[in-house]
Amino acid sequence: MRSLLIFIILLSFAFAKAQTYEVGIFAGTSNVVGDVGSTQYIQFNDVAIGGIFKWNRSSRHSFRASIISANMVGDDNDSDDISRDLRGLKYNYSLLEASLGIEYNFWDWELYSGRPQVVPYLYTGLIALRYSSFALNNTNELEEYDKSINIAIPIIFGVKANVTPKLILAAEIGARYTFTDNLDGSNPNGDMDVDSLKFGNVNNKDWYIFSGVTLTYTFGRKRCYCNF
Repeated sequence: MRSLLIFIILLSFAFAKAQTYEVGIFAGTSNVVGDVGSTQYIQFNDVAIGGIFKWNRSSRHSFRASIISANMVGDDNDSDDISRDLRGLKYNYSLLEASLGIEYNFWDWELYSGRPQVVPYLYTGLIALRYSSFALNNTNELEEYDKSINIAIPIIFGVKANVTPKLILAAEIGARYTFTDNLDGSNPNGDMDVDSLKFGNVNNKDWYIFSGVTLTYTFGRKRCYCNF
C-alpha cells in the first residue's frame, strides 16, 4: 500500500509540468448560412457540443481532432428579408462533424514557462459531416428524405489562455465551407424530380458556423522540439 502511494505521488509529480497533450470539451451555438432562415452570418440559434483533443507538437502549432454534434435550425420568420418571411420555410435537424487538422498559434504558446499566457490561434483542416437532407413536399414544406455525408473545410479563429497550470480556456468562432448546397433543403438530389424542388441561389455552397468555448486539460510528457 505504501509503495502504491509513493508511486502515485511520483506519477503526479512527473505529470505536474507535462502538457504535451490536451483533452476537453467544446460547447457553443450553431447556425447555417444558406437560403432558409436569417440572412445574418453569425447567429446563436441552437446548441453545439463535443469533444476535442490536441497534440502540442511545438510552441507554434498543434495537431487537433474533434467530434461535435449540433442542432441546426433555420426559420424564414427570423429573416429580415420580406420574401423569406412570406415564404415561411423552416427546418430542424442534428448534424455530426468529425474534424482533423492543424492549429497555428500566432506567437509562442509555451505552457512549461509557468507564466499566464493569452494567445490567438487559427485552425484549419478537413471535416466529415453527417446531416439530414430536406426537400419540399406536396404542402410546400421542408421534409427530411435522407441522411447525407459530405466534407467541409473549417476556418476557425480563437483566443486561448491557461487559467490554471493544467486547464486551458479558449473562445473561438469557426466557419465551415461545405461541398453541398442542401444543408437547408434548397438543392435536393436523388431519385426525385429535383429540378422542380430547387430554390434560392443554387450556385453557392452552404456554410455553417460554430461559436463557443473549449476547456481542455493538459497531460503527457514534455515534448522535444522537432523539425515539423
